[in-house]
Amino acid sequence: MAKITIPICFGGKEGSVRDVICVTGMVMKATSFGEADRRLVLLTRERGKITVFARGSKRPGSPFMGASRIFAFGNFRLFEGRDAYSLQGAEISNYFEEIAMDMEAACYGSYFLELADYYSRENMESSQLLKLIYQSLRALMKPAIPNRLVRRIFELKAMVVHGEYTEAPNRQASDSACYAWEYVIHSPIETLYQFTLKEHVLKEFSLCVEDNMTQYIDRRFHSLDILESLSCLDEKEPPQGKNRD
Repeated sequence: MAKITIPICFGGKEGSVRDVICVTGMVMKATSFGEADRRLVLLTRERGKITVFARGSKRPGSPFMGASRIFAFGNFRLFEGRDAYSLQGAEISNYFEEIAMDMEAACYGSYFLELADYYSRENMESSQLLKLIYQSLRALMKPAIPNRLVRRIFELKAMVVHGEYTEAPNRQASDSACYAWEYVIHSPIETLYQFTLKEHVLKEFSLCVEDNMTQYIDRRFHSLDILESLSCLDEKEPPQGKNRD
């Protein structure tokens, strides 16, 4: 992680010195803060999940406007404050605009970010999770791979990254479904999305992953509710996640 020290000027006079840190990450959340600012939540390779304020990013012509959109991936330059960071600049390498313009893909992508937000913590090394999100968003743009399969691969690999999985499915499954399970567990993230499944195997694999989700994850994700309300999921499945009540 690069760190740059620059002077801050007040009224034309050089004042206190502040450090600018450079991180690689993706915008997971972007909410309005006041009349002109946005509050961002970034998943970064170097510092895990962090809160960043993008001052003036809602104003027309702001250089921070593009860097303040969810899915924006690249290098961010930040001032480090006591409780949060302030955006100083960014070089965005991928906005994932194709996903933002596709309702179903955007719902899946939002779910991936929501699940990543659930798992990530501040100052927790997150290079694998960040890489998984990036590759999974790219997979959503591939017509040859069904979005339902991308979802299940992402879910299982996210649990593997955080050590919450079983070596084999918790239910009896076909050889094809078991092979898909083993492939996702043991393959590098870069080669995850290189296979497809027949429809009946995909449904079986989905139920196996759902079992694992129910065992280890105790939250119902809002983005999944949106997917189901839009009838984007055509497979019948039991409710995902445990009920905290």
